[in-house]
Amino acid sequence: MEFRKSRLEDIDGIMNIINKAKISLKENGIEQWQNGYPNERVIEEDISRGESYVATIGDIIVGTVAITFDKEPHYNELREGEWKNQHGDYAVIHRIAVDNSYKGQGIAGFLISHAEEIGAGKIQSIRIDTHEMNLPMQSVIKKEGFVYCGKVNMVDGSERLTFEKH
Repeated sequence: MEFRKSRLEDIDGIMNIINKAKISLKENGIEQWQNGYPNERVIEEDISRGESYVATIGDIIVGTVAITFDKEPHYNELREGEWKNQHGDYAVIHRIAVDNSYKGQGIAGFLISHAEEIGAGKIQSIRIDTHEMNLPMQSVIKKEGFVYCGKVNMVDGSERLTFEKH
């Protein structure tokens, strides 16, 4: 398996994975990613900023993730907890998804571990958020050493659980 920056020609493969994830989330009663987000424009922006990455097996894209070092404004309003890294620099993992055909093979962990490598020496922690009902993602996050920090509201008003790895 390889990890690399996404290219514009990867958009169809990335969106295929994201669209399958949207269907799976909906089928499981999870309202995450059910309002048109993420879409092709978001992925194009991730790629243009150099923040989009894919995991591949041969020529097949099997997972996708965005990694940013920009501060997340909605993370400033953490409720019912606190960040472990209060003042240091951090990275944020967004839009992580694995192709349904490759789930259960450690690909999400592979993507997260590479996010850590990208941030090595630049940051003190990595943050991620997910829907409270997205138990599979929470399981991966915890397995990778993240700890629960609190809750935030997204721009659309929906609530997310936050996690951080110091």
